Amino acid sequence: MPLKLGELLIKARLINQEQLDKALEEQKQLGGRVGEHLVRLAFVSEEDILDCLSQQYGVPSINLRHFDIDETIIRLIPADVARKYQFIPVSKTGATLTVAMSDPTNVFAMDDITFITGYRVEPVVASEEALREAIDRYYGTSHSMELKKVMEDLATVEEASLEVLEEEEDLDVADLEAGAGEAPVVRLVNLILTDAIKRGASDIHIEPYEKVYRVRFRIDGVLYEIMNPPMKLRDAIASRIKILSKLDIAEKRLPQDGRIKLKMKLAGKLKELDFRVSTLPTLHGEKIVMRLLDKENLQLDMTKLGFEKASLKRFEEAIFQPYGMVLVTGPTGSGKTNTLYSALSRVNTPEVNIMTAEDPVEFQLVGINQVQMKESIGLNFAAALRSFLRQDPNIVLVGEIRDFETAEIAIKAALTGHLVLSTLHTNDAPSTINRLMNMGIEPFLVATSVNMIVAQRLVRRVCQKCKESEDIPVQALLNIGFTEAEAPDITLQKGRGCEVCNHRGYKGRVGLFEVMAVTDDVRELILSGATALELRRKAIEEGMISLRHSGLQKIREGVTTVEEVVRETVL
Repeated sequence: MPLKLGELLIKARLINQEQLDKALEEQKQLGGRVGEHLVRLAFVSEEDILDCLSQQYGVPSINLRHFDIDETIIRLIPADVARKYQFIPVSKTGATLTVAMSDPTNVFAMDDITFITGYRVEPVVASEEALREAIDRYYGTSHSMELKKVMEDLATVEEASLEVLEEEEDLDVADLEAGAGEAPVVRLVNLILTDAIKRGASDIHIEPYEKVYRVRFRIDGVLYEIMNPPMKLRDAIASRIKILSKLDIAEKRLPQDGRIKLKMKLAGKLKELDFRVSTLPTLHGEKIVMRLLDKENLQLDMTKLGFEKASLKRFEEAIFQPYGMVLVTGPTGSGKTNTLYSALSRVNTPEVNIMTAEDPVEFQLVGINQVQMKESIGLNFAAALRSFLRQDPNIVLVGEIRDFETAEIAIKAALTGHLVLSTLHTNDAPSTINRLMNMGIEPFLVATSVNMIVAQRLVRRVCQKCKESEDIPVQALLNIGFTEAEAPDITLQKGRGCEVCNHRGYKGRVGLFEVMAVTDDVRELILSGATALELRRKAIEEGMISLRHSGLQKIREGVTTVEEVVRETVL
């Protein structure tokens, strides 16, 4: 870069080669830019250099010594950013911010300015010396800034030694609202939301720590760190998200739950999106988790969820029964809601009355009466279920069986001519029986009411665009459950990583299913007080495919990898 300027000045006959060599020699000894040394040696004036730079970069030049900058313009750029990149904002017209800089080709600086201010950047060129003077004049000298910081630190120490520090500081709601409405914060929150949609994230985690503020996205079930916003934006970001989700921005001590509904144009298509928002006070500020609910990602075709053919046939038989209970179990985020919605859409016809009690209602389904739980006014699963039974239902969905009261009413409904669908948090299908009995339900009620239990997990799919064969020792295949006869013949697939899958080798997820039908033999075992292990043996005898064997089938088909199946299932 300096040589180009020197050549330009020689071409303009403003200096000769000997003068340039002398300036370059001084630059080697003292550092800095060649232009500064040419001016100091009085070979050229600053105006001459500005004219040459203007020609070189193809942008106008400005002499900052003859220019007064408005204070409101200066406040658009933080002092530390101005010093880091050696630039200063000079004027604003509409959505365009004119910025004086010594190197208008610095795209990183211009990207940062756009990100911080939200304005389009129009660069003008200024000399380094004039820029330094202007930054010191408008932002204060480096020395005075350091002195001010030291004095502030001393004042803090002195106050701390004299007074007991309060844990909660007084909140000015007006200040919070003003901070949340500033352009950089609005743009940053918009960027986080749109980026999550583009990357196919299911959850956004915004987490404050002592020295780090980080944003993570859960993509295909795995969390990835995406960005680290400045700590000073922590409260403003939290307030912005709270305003969008209609939460109390002044309440920082208690958890809050809300919802953001957005319309967003992506790739020329208008998308309607729901974000479920949860805030939680932590040691260093509020952690915010947003669950992204995208209707387009809802897969209602049961044949595409990942069921094996035999398992799907059994499941369909159970949901077409006139009464009884079908339970779907698994940890949070294992796709239980999707499976239940798929089942409802399969049995949803004008002849049946379907009612659901959900917390929250994740997706709105046509032809189904969905009720949102509101614990604060006493509308919980048990209360909703009681009301449902007076509404002449055929099929009832209970979002989750959490307690004895809900379980008891659900079982009574299943025994009195209603099909009841619900979820539980258990590790596998057989242990669900014991879980219900541990809640206080009598074994004979469990045995007579439950028709089927489905346990499920989600594993990542190998990217179809970049998948390739992978060699793995036969012993490793034997260790995860393959037989000696089939292990040598299995061809494994893995993703190499490409643009389609963001170089992760995985794109999308598929379900592993353990479908346990409660047959007459299983009922006898339940009534005799059998353990989960005995129930498992009997179910496998009768054709149940376990979660691990469902995973092995997906490996055989090249749908997923050994690592994914081992991560989600046990032998």
